[in-house]
Amino acid sequence: MAKAGRASKKPPQRGRPKLRTDHEQRILIAASARRLFQDKGYGRTTTDDIAALCRISKQTLYRLFPGKPALFAAIVEQHRQSMLALPDDYDDLPLDRALEKIFKIGIDQAAEEERVTLLRVVMLETHQYPELSDILRRHGADKSRADLAQWLAKQSENGSINIDNPDRAARLLMDMIFGGMVFKSMTVDSLPWPDAEERDDHVRRCVSVFLNGVRPR
Repeated sequence: MAKAGRASKKPPQRGRPKLRTDHEQRILIAASARRLFQDKGYGRTTTDDIAALCRISKQTLYRLFPGKPALFAAIVEQHRQSMLALPDDYDDLPLDRALEKIFKIGIDQAAEEERVTLLRVVMLETHQYPELSDILRRHGADKSRADLAQWLAKQSENGSINIDNPDRAARLLMDMIFGGMVFKSMTVDSLPWPDAEERDDHVRRCVSVFLNGVRPR
């Protein structure tokens, strides 16, 4: 029995819930905006919709993203990593296998469906909102091409391939691989390829054609 007068031990006080950092909050907001853009379209999605889905105030939303264009840019930055696995180290792989990994051979069907869905949104919305094309170029295509050009330049320096303009070579390879995907995404309602095997075969054929043209004779 406790001695009289001795204070009973109080249970530990629970602190306030841990708040998300700005970085974590930005990731959450961008992911939520992406879902809304895919479901409703860029034009029909409002900042009220985004704030409500994230359960944050519009003041918090505007502090982290000044508007929908900034949100779209963040989404494109995230999407870029789903299209091209760079930068990364592929020095221990043959050239064809390295390029296959860079262009995401083996991506699962759910991930493929998600990136194609966003691609369709972009293709449809850029006609009505021209500023999206510039965002897509600056935050997506240009950065991806620069990463690929840097990797190709490294292969050229070590003698694995023979190219005089890494940026042009990167543009050519990306056009070969993604060109068909973009065209099919705009003309059909299903995925560009019936299955992962056909998509991967397309990437392998493009890589083979490219490498046959740049390997030293």
